[in-house]
Amino acid sequence: MTDRLSFIFRALVTVCGLGVLWQAIVWITQSPPYILPGPLPVLRVIATRMDFLAPHAAVTVTEILLGLLLGTILGVTSAILIHQLRPARRWLFPLLVISQAIPVFAIAPVLVLWLGYGMASKVAMATLIIYFPVTASFMDGLRRTESGWLDLATTMIDDERRCTWAVLWHIRIPAALPALASGLRVAAAVAPIGAVVGEWVGASAGLGYVMLHANGRMQIDLMFAALIVLSLFALAIYSAVDGLLRRALPWQPDSAPTDTDMPARSKPS
Repeated sequence: MTDRLSFIFRALVTVCGLGVLWQAIVWITQSPPYILPGPLPVLRVIATRMDFLAPHAAVTVTEILLGLLLGTILGVTSAILIHQLRPARRWLFPLLVISQAIPVFAIAPVLVLWLGYGMASKVAMATLIIYFPVTASFMDGLRRTESGWLDLATTMIDDERRCTWAVLWHIRIPAALPALASGLRVAAAVAPIGAVVGEWVGASAGLGYVMLHANGRMQIDLMFAALIVLSLFALAIYSAVDGLLRRALPWQPDSAPTDTDMPARSKPS
């Protein structure tokens, strides 16, 4: 309970500090409201127009969660196939690299053209962004399994084919879960990018849609309000994913560096 209260206190101090810094920038630069509104007008818009922002926020959050789910499933499946099957490695690995070589802004219009202006194109964009960090981290974890565990499993199982899949299921995958958790944390942080980019290209709902149209109508306070709501939901999604991963991997506790981790210094003679 003390740690939780301490976390809430630090979060409130951080938010208040950012608000004060924001207001100070407005005062120093003397920016007009249509360039940079102050935090109080933006908070007023959030409070008075939440009935308008809430449905759009629900659409964007749904796109993010669906993209996170599909990207995780595809990433985990691809990592296992690339690691276990040589033909899959030859075909899937180049696709994995290409998925990151092409900018997302170049792919978004094509996905909207193919999948329409609905939710499907935004989910596909979020899935595409999530796919690489999940696949790369999990594949790296599968490859870096402790060699002693693999040698022990090989000596205990005679059938080579059975040994391969038994080692994968009982040794490699559990050993790679911490690496997968790191990839999922990165995926949770970047998932909103895909959904918002898709909404900017073409949409009829969502926070990205609200931001785009508010900017075109010079409603900058509404645009900042949608941006803050999106940031809060993105932070909530990341915190939820991080909390679930901590509970799912209790054998990987956080550890702070101690004096024993530091290299010993030679004493002067």
